[in-house]
Amino acid sequence: MAALTHAPSRTAPDPAAPRPPGGVRQLGPNWYAAVMGTAIVASAGTALPLTSPVLHTGYRVVWALSALLLLTLFTARAVHWLRHSDQARRHLGDPAVAPFYGCLAMAVLAVGGGTLAVGRDVLGEPAAVAVDAVLWTLGTLLGLAAAVGIPYLMVTRHRIEPGSASPVWLLPLVAPMVSAALGPALVPHLPAGPWQRALLLACYALFGMSLLATLLVLPLVVSRLLHHGPLPLALTPTLFLVLGPLGQSTTAVGNLAGAAPGAVDAPTAHAMAAFAVLYGVPVMGFALLWLALATAMVVRAWRRGMGFAMTWWGFTFPLGTCVTGAAGLARHTGLAAFDWLAVGLFAVLVTAVAVTGTRTADGLVRGRLLAPPG
Repeated sequence: MAALTHAPSRTAPDPAAPRPPGGVRQLGPNWYAAVMGTAIVASAGTALPLTSPVLHTGYRVVWALSALLLLTLFTARAVHWLRHSDQARRHLGDPAVAPFYGCLAMAVLAVGGGTLAVGRDVLGEPAAVAVDAVLWTLGTLLGLAAAVGIPYLMVTRHRIEPGSASPVWLLPLVAPMVSAALGPALVPHLPAGPWQRALLLACYALFGMSLLATLLVLPLVVSRLLHHGPLPLALTPTLFLVLGPLGQSTTAVGNLAGAAPGAVDAPTAHAMAAFAVLYGVPVMGFALLWLALATAMVVRAWRRGMGFAMTWWGFTFPLGTCVTGAAGLARHTGLAAFDWLAVGLFAVLVTAVAVTGTRTADGLVRGRLLAPPG
């Protein structure tokens, strides 16, 4: 766990001093969160009611960067498993680290979604559709494996201490929700009829399994906070992970409703559109409530000396899902207020990615992020 969240306090001696590099041995699955946080900027940006050649060029650059990061991490993690299999197995056996394997699936899905949303201008639509289809299929399979495998390990192998519930537990459970949100974009590219209907309903099934699993775990997280107090300083940013299933589920129902006409009969499509609003508006309201609470907890932790850690990437992707969720509600309700909400959240998202990305690059250059604990 120390390898994932270790960060010196702002009052620690010589926090900027370079440390001996640890190589890929200390490279955990949490690093895929950097890919997720980068890719969501491009996808969220294209959902906004803002049209500018400069912005779209920026989205393409960010998408290309996320794809490069994914390929780099794939290679590094493959080396990690080959050369440091003992450490890799230790990660799977650690209940604080194993849930981060959900980030692998979501990173693949996020880059795939960005390829279709932004990369089509670079690759052309046929190639972008093909890449997204491959990455969506791979990411969905990885997400289902994580959603089943990680809870199985937690029940059968991990030793869970009382009061140790963490928002990190949501990571493998929310991966199918990301598939549910990004799958509808592929529906129009399938043959009309049963193929489109099958993918649409499969995405609803992914939505349901993720939502119900989240409803089982989220009360444990709230109970842990109420009975055992705030999270450790380095883990405080993970409170933002709760926004992931909230914003992503709102995005999913909106995208599913948008893909429904033509794939299902008119009454069913109308019901799906109504459900997108009736579900999305209350959930977005709760997401804003949780955002305020999580922000207050982060401010508290910062005042007590919270330093930079890779958990800061928890500020990014979940916030991006709220951007896409709010943008979807704007399309289905016609209310400009949701457009303004999406734009405001996007500004915060870009700031979070810029700050976290800069601090991550600095930590890599100085050798702190991959240095052995202690």
